[in-house]
Amino acid sequence: MTGISEKQTLTAGKRSWRVVDIVVAALIAVAGGVIFWAWSQGANVISAPLNAVYPPLTGLYAGGWMIPAVLGMLIIRKPGAALFCETVAATGELLMGSQYGTTVLISGLLQGLGAELVFAAFVYKKFNLPVALLAGAGAGFFCGLNDSFAPWGWNIAYAAGDKAAYIIFTAISGAVIAGGLSWIATRGLAKTGVLSSFASRKAATEPVFS
Repeated sequence: MTGISEKQTLTAGKRSWRVVDIVVAALIAVAGGVIFWAWSQGANVISAPLNAVYPPLTGLYAGGWMIPAVLGMLIIRKPGAALFCETVAATGELLMGSQYGTTVLISGLLQGLGAELVFAAFVYKKFNLPVALLAGAGAGFFCGLNDSFAPWGWNIAYAAGDKAAYIIFTAISGAVIAGGLSWIATRGLAKTGVLSSFASRKAATEPVFS
């Protein structure tokens, strides 16, 4: 019983948030808010040609709004990191003047949840490329659902087939842009030594697929 108790205490200690975790997560979220705002400014420019070809293709642009969720978790590696970073980043975008209004808060919450659930499914022990891609896809999937079925969803009038296509495209975008790029960024940051206080400090040498 003593051994189990000590093991549980050690696990709890590894998963509890430190001050440095909170500070860095906040910095990621703030930077994410700026990315969100900039990404939103480009949305109209990118959406126009995609709409002309096939409207659901605009989902391929969505991945930039999910970067904080995946990047935050890959760096912090603590339960709640994806949800925290994505939600705070959405709050930052709102404060900077989002064209989407307060709905960005709900979007951020859902996208963060989508990524968080994937990392939770692996018990917060896997942070390789496949898991990063799945987390990005999870965030994108939730983004697609929100945009397609929520009362404030901008493509709620789409036909069922177009909604399904849009959700698939947002999941792909989330996987590639948020998942893939965040994984690459984490490895790059680890090489510089700035992640020395985190478990992700060895990210640059961790196996890609295991």
